[in-house]
Amino acid sequence: MAGREILIAEDEIKIAEILQDYLVKAGYQVSCLERGDQVVPYVKKEQPCLLLLDLMLPGLDGMEVCREVRKFSGVPIIMITARVEEIDRLLGLELGADDYICKPFSPREVVARVKAVLRRVYAPPGDKTLVVGEVSLFPETHQALAGGRELKLTPCEYNLLKTLMSHPNRIFSRNELINIVQGYDFEGYERTIDSHIKNLRKKLAEHLPGPGVISTIYGVGYKFNSQPR
Repeated sequence: MAGREILIAEDEIKIAEILQDYLVKAGYQVSCLERGDQVVPYVKKEQPCLLLLDLMLPGLDGMEVCREVRKFSGVPIIMITARVEEIDRLLGLELGADDYICKPFSPREVVARVKAVLRRVYAPPGDKTLVVGEVSLFPETHQALAGGRELKLTPCEYNLLKTLMSHPNRIFSRNELINIVQGYDFEGYERTIDSHIKNLRKKLAEHLPGPGVISTIYGVGYKFNSQPR
């Protein structure tokens, strides 16, 4: 795995301290920032392995921080917020967040989520290059190409595409994709897969105009077409 430093961006000091204590006990190095406008320069300089990002931060809110970080980094981002409205959850994921945790939460749950995301993103290479039609995945470098041009994917989008491409024409239910891609039971968050699929389709369409390669099977789930239709 890359370095084990986790950055917590949280303006509620007690919450940040509790998370830091639990993560340190789990074997991670942890740094904390209280302002959103401190996060982007820190990530550029220190390159942490994961960012725990509160939505409501002074200086620059978490949504804007996520948007700015995604312009230059694929670092896994877990957003933490007191907002429970679905629109906030989906918007966070559309901006490139890999996971979303609502307050109040168990610190143990946060540690479990962190471990699951890191296992997924920094899994040892070894899989063979995956090619289906005009889309190619290179597991050793986490590179994705569509029509010969590079796709800029978040870690979650990459793993979702990899799962679908590993079994062309097989229909995956939303629950299957959540359990495979997220790495744990993500109960109640089926709509997040829709958000990731929407983003993935948009990025693929930029390089592959015409019939889409990912089909929706209404009431069931999604599949990757070996022959676009």
